[in-house]
Formats: sequence, C-alpha cells, structure tokens
Amino acid sequence: MRAAVYSAAGALLLTTLSAVPAGGTPNAVPGAVPGVVLAVERAAAEGVDFGACSYLPDPPDGMECGTVGVPLDYARPDGRRIELAVSRIRATHRDPHNSKHRVPGQGSLVFNPGGPGASGLHFPLIGTIPEWKRVGAAYDLVGYDPRGVGRSAPLSCEDPKTFFKGPAPAPTHPSQAYKRERVARAKAYARGCAQRTGDALRHYNSLNNARDLDVLRAALGEDRLTFMGASYGTYFGALYAALFPSHVRRMVFDAAVNPDPARIWYRDNLGQSAAFESRWEDFREWVARHDRVYRLGRTSQAVLRGYERAQEKLAAEPADGRVGPAQLQGAFLQAGYSDDSWPSRAEALSAYLKGDPKPLVALAAPPREAAAAAAAENANAVYTAVECNDGPWPTDFRVWDRDNTRLARVAPFETWDNVWTNLPCAYWQAPRQQPLDVRTGPGELPPTLILAAERDAAAPYDGALEMHRRLTGSVLVTERDAGTHGIAGGPNPCVNGHLEAYLLEGRLPARHAACAPHAEPRPADPAERTAAARPAR
Repeated sequence: MRAAVYSAAGALLLTTLSAVPAGGTPNAVPGAVPGVVLAVERAAAEGVDFGACSYLPDPPDGMECGTVGVPLDYARPDGRRIELAVSRIRATHRDPHNSKHRVPGQGSLVFNPGGPGASGLHFPLIGTIPEWKRVGAAYDLVGYDPRGVGRSAPLSCEDPKTFFKGPAPAPTHPSQAYKRERVARAKAYARGCAQRTGDALRHYNSLNNARDLDVLRAALGEDRLTFMGASYGTYFGALYAALFPSHVRRMVFDAAVNPDPARIWYRDNLGQSAAFESRWEDFREWVARHDRVYRLGRTSQAVLRGYERAQEKLAAEPADGRVGPAQLQGAFLQAGYSDDSWPSRAEALSAYLKGDPKPLVALAAPPREAAAAAAAENANAVYTAVECNDGPWPTDFRVWDRDNTRLARVAPFETWDNVWTNLPCAYWQAPRQQPLDVRTGPGELPPTLILAAERDAAAPYDGALEMHRRLTGSVLVTERDAGTHGIAGGPNPCVNGHLEAYLLEGRLPARHAACAPHAEPRPADPAERTAAARPAR
C-alpha cells in the first residue's frame, strides 16, 4: 500500500512524498513523521466535540457523533485538513449476567469494517446484540468513516446516477471484444477518479488510514489504542501496529488479509479469486444436500447446471428488466462471504427456475434509491483509490489477461469479475507506492489476537498465517472447516469466548487455538416456506 523498507524493529525509510515532511528528511519511523506528531498533538488538545447524530436516521438514545480533523497530506500538516466523521456509544457498565455488578470501563474500542470503502459509523449499535453486550459494558464503542468514505471528505469517480449498470453480462471466459470493452471502461473510470479528485487522490491510501487512526486515538483521549479491524481493516491495523507499536493496547484482526508486500494488492486478488471457487463449491454442495427442499439436484454439478441455466435465461430476458447474469453473479457472490446467505440464494434460484423471478429480483436487482447508488459509488471509489495507490499493479493488460485466463480455467466463478473491479489500477494516474513490509520484533508490540475461518474466500487463510508470522507475539484462533468472512461476535461461542477473554481480560491462549465450526444454516421446511408465502389475513 505504500512505499517502504524497514527492519523488524520498525525503522522505515519511505520513498513516497506523503511520508516526507515538506522541506525535511525522512524519519526513521514513518508513522512518526513531524506531520503526524503535530496532528496528534492538535487532536489531543481539541478532542471530539460529540453531539447529536443528525446525519444518521433515527439514532438510538446514547449514540453521539462528532468529527476529527486530520491533514490531507501529513507532509504538509498546516495545509488542507479533512474531517473524519466519528460515532460513539458510551460503555453501559452493566453486566448482562449480573445487574448488581458495575463493569469498570476500559476506554474506547475503535472498529473498522474493511473495504476499503466501508463505513463504520453504525458499529456502536452492535452493543445491543447479545454477543456484544459484555464488550459494550466495558468499552465505549467507536465507529468512524475513514478518509474518503461517507461523511469524511467523500471520494467520487463517476456520476452516481450511472454507477449501477444493468442488466449486464458476466462471461466466465470473455471474448476479446468484451475484454476491449472492459479495458476502455477501466481507463475511463481511472480518468474520472483523477478528474474529480485532482492531486488529492494520492493521499487516499492505507498508510494515511493508519496515521488517521493514531490521530483519532489522541482525539478520544486514549494513551493507547484498542482496535478491531475486519478484512481490509486488518491490513491498515497491521500497518498501525508496525508504525506505532508503543501506542497499541489491544488489537483484534478479524479475517486477516495477507500483508506480504509482494501480494499488495494484485496477487492478493488472484488468491481471492481462487478461494472463492472453493467456497462456491461449498455452497453448491450444501444446496445438493438439501435437494428435498430446493429441487436443484443432488450433486454440486447438478446445482451448477441449474445456475448456468439461470445465466442463460437472464441473458436472453433479464428479470424485471434489471437482473442479468452480472446481477445474478453479484448476488451469489455473497454466498462466498457468509453461509447465512445460503438459504435465500438457494430459494431464489429454485424459484426462478420454476418460473417465479420475484425472490431473485429482490436479492439481485440494483436499488432504485439515489442514496443507495451514491453510497455504492462512493464505496467503490474509495476501494479503487486505496488499492490502486497502495502498491504497484501491472500496467499492461496482457499480464492481467495471461494470469486470469489461466486462473479462470480452474476458478471461473469470480476471476473475471474481480479483474473488472480492479482493472482501473492498470491505468491509474496517481503516483504508485511500494507497500510497507509489516513486521514487529519480540517485545515491540503487546500480544494481539488474529481470528480466521479456515475456508474464508474473501480473506484466504494463508493471509492469517502470514499475519501471525509477521506480528511477533500474536495468537491465531482458527474456526476450522468454516468460511464466513469475519467471525468475531458471530454464532461460534468458542470464537467469542477467545474474543471476550482478550478484550475484557487481556487473556490469550498460550498458542494457536482451534474452534469447531459453527452449525451450518438450515433451510426452511417446505411447509414453513409455503406458510410464509401466504398473504396475511
């Protein structure tokens, strides 16, 4: 994600402008360049002026919002500042198992949901969920929009009105003509990002996200940070740990991505496409095991043939005029992220092949609301900017074509869709960086917790192993034979037990721990589904 060379002790010499103070020399520790020091001092003095959450619909009692100012460019801390939107619900101090016990506070728990491009403003609401009440009793739950996201100097690369393009094809083995069309679209999108944001575009990157996190820590009045990142949030959390190890109290890395600088981000995306094929197979095998319910076939291959029939039908006649093969693929991609989505996807496919498109349209049709389109366009713009800025990408499409044509022979489900999502990085107009070689040595960093599902597709398991190797003193907890992307506070009590022990007591297993998988989803009984479909009287 950015340029860097350093030792295990965290000394780093950045070669990018954003790491060097104007008129100065590089600092040995990149996070501690004078611009960061000044921004942290200001934030500590100013704090966060929390008040009403006027921009959130129907915020609950106790939820408060504010902003934290950060430099757009840490090399020029007296230059342009941008405001990060922050939300918080204070610790309840109520023990959910003993109403007479007052739980002592442990400061702020800051969360990032990943993306890049996802908003964290709604995170404090998680304290109302049973699995999170003990954590919410001890911690102020803090969410925020990272730079570029939502309310935090939002990025845009195209008119949101044109963002949802549907119905659209989704060829698993695209023709040369289709590839030329997508290259032209990628070039136009990269131009749009540069034209709409200008020179500021280069400053939307993971290193600055890590620096912003330290400014937020100071604004919240915390000497040391307690942080939980999911998915991409684990990457810039790891950057933070390498840059500011003495500022870390506790850190949870949930669904850790591979931080190896050689994989940021082109090779990480190749690995992700391969992993989605395995998870797509898991979903189809589950559907086949429940053929009594869905009637899509008793083997994975039979279910695949049904899916391919749906692709062909939608290519000939889009459902509701809005759902084509690309929208179908987007809806079923969610099955690779969470098995909670398996019943609804199986039901939609089954119904569609029997002549009822309504469940599929409800899942897959692009939203008509302008606000939803604007949010999706913003999230995509931030995702693209951060990933393209963070590291080198092949600039010759022939490299992409070679690598992904080969991969699509064995992993056709997501490979080319992943290419089209990331292809603007081949034509990116902002300066490219060299990723930081995240490492911490013995004693540099407090013990940290890494959570991973063994069959996670969006963050393949080898990423968690690599994160564990690079963060000395970390402990890895694995949910075996499971693939949900992000397992903290989910349905697995073993995982949650390790999470609570760490956040509430600082206690970790002595070594790598394993949890049995959570229960597979259960399809609704046919009689129940029939009853649910009847109109209310």
